[in-house]
Amino acid sequence: MSTVHHQRVGIFVDVQNMFYAAKHLYNSKLNFARLRDYIARGRPLVRSISYVVQTPEIDQSNFLTMLRSNGYEIRAKELKHRPDGSAKGDWDMGLALDTLSMCDRLDVVAIVSGDGDFVELVNFLKARGVRVEVYSFPYSTSEELRNAATEYYQMGAEIIMNPQPALRPANGNGTEAMSVSPGSSTTLPHPYIVSN
Repeated sequence: MSTVHHQRVGIFVDVQNMFYAAKHLYNSKLNFARLRDYIARGRPLVRSISYVVQTPEIDQSNFLTMLRSNGYEIRAKELKHRPDGSAKGDWDMGLALDTLSMCDRLDVVAIVSGDGDFVELVNFLKARGVRVEVYSFPYSTSEELRNAATEYYQMGAEIIMNPQPALRPANGNGTEAMSVSPGSSTTLPHPYIVSN
């Protein structure tokens, strides 16, 4: 994979989406330092922002400290409980507004999420001349988002802290997903390239 070292990069991490994907797929957590370094790949990093939804019953102070110590800015909001008992807590609009407000100062917008709600944002950014890279686990990523990205990067065990074998769904081709051995190390595969 070639990297243009003068491209200015902004990283935008949908923490909830990636947290639950890592937990479900690997029974572990994302390594945010490794993630940041892989995405930047020697390119100037303008901003790296993580979007977090907080709940009062869970103390996330250590997690937030870890994010800050790894160079991430934090956007946090409380989980909203509706009168019908359901809850809402996502940062889709906030992440979109941040990318739009910064896109004139970035060559690359790196969205770390598998959420298909970002497809229209990706298309808009590309129309403005911004390269959009999407990073996520392939088993929890919208096919439309993969296809919309300028380039899609599959994440795997190499971006996880202490991956554990977990039962994962078939990979979409009718074959079972590869299991991960604790302590194994691999390089991120070449990106799934979309010619758009």
